[in-house]
Amino acid sequence: MTLSRREMIGAIASGVALPAIAAPQETSQQFKYPGPPTIKHRVINANGLKVHIAEQGSGPLVLFCHGFPESWYSWRHQIPPIAAAGYHAVAPDLRGYGGTDAPPERESYTIMDLVGDMVGVVAELGEKQATIIGHDWGATVAWHAALLRPDVFPAVAAMSVPYRPRGPAPPLR
Repeated sequence: MTLSRREMIGAIASGVALPAIAAPQETSQQFKYPGPPTIKHRVINANGLKVHIAEQGSGPLVLFCHGFPESWYSWRHQIPPIAAAGYHAVAPDLRGYGGTDAPPERESYTIMDLVGDMVGVVAELGEKQATIIGHDWGATVAWHAALLRPDVFPAVAAMSVPYRPRGPAPPLR
């Protein structure tokens, strides 16, 4: 089933359950991912989920968190230059997106779950720390990851959205 962006947002807003997309076990001859051929794809186990990741390079880990309704693919232009600069660039599909498991329970999509997924990705890749970068909704995941687990995420960057801390704040003009 293919839905347009408008149909997907409408279905989510009305509470209609969308069909789960099965995660590919690994890149095969039958399934080709779009994007630069130098980006490798695999599925790892993290935080109890099968998580699809797109990766390239070696060195210190840089995690990219995509926005809504996107996937790893939104980082396809950033992965190669970051890898070329000496980093292990990794863009997972977040929980419920693309090739990553989509738990059916609404309660499975809290910010704590999403941060746990990112911590699990870092651990599964054999690392202790990562720089985390987020765009749109992924920026919220990145901020919370750095706030809740500064031992794992000592550096954070956000693209296209301002940080808004919880609590009383002056009204926006």
